[in-house]
Amino acid sequence: MGNTIKLSIVTPTGEIYCDDVKSVVLPGKDGEFGVLPAHSSLVSSLTVGVIEITKQDASVEVIAINWGHVKVDESFVDVLVDGAVTLGGDNSSIISQNIQKAKDLVSSVEDSNISMAAVNARISSFA
Repeated sequence: MGNTIKLSIVTPTGEIYCDDVKSVVLPGKDGEFGVLPAHSSLVSSLTVGVIEITKQDASVEVIAINWGHVKVDESFVDVLVDGAVTLGGDNSSIISQNIQKAKDLVSSVEDSNISMAAVNARISSFA
């Protein structure tokens, strides 16, 4: 086994992320969980929150999602989500726009079990 795992994130409009990564943290229904290479197989529902991706160069990319599902195997992570917004960008105005889009996306979710303030605070922390 290598030291990376293949991550694919797909929305109804197409694939938004596909690369080999060091690790990924996902917002599972029962709390966040991390996935590393050679992880045990599992299928899980995802809830509103952020996917935190640690790339091969150790940089971190963050994607806000509203809900979805993930299938994990030893060598891949396949994520299917209803809606997603990448929080990165090349300049502060694009990052600010993306953070607002992410907040709009997560605020559209009506789930009484989720602290929306906590999710919004997490999104804002990546500014």
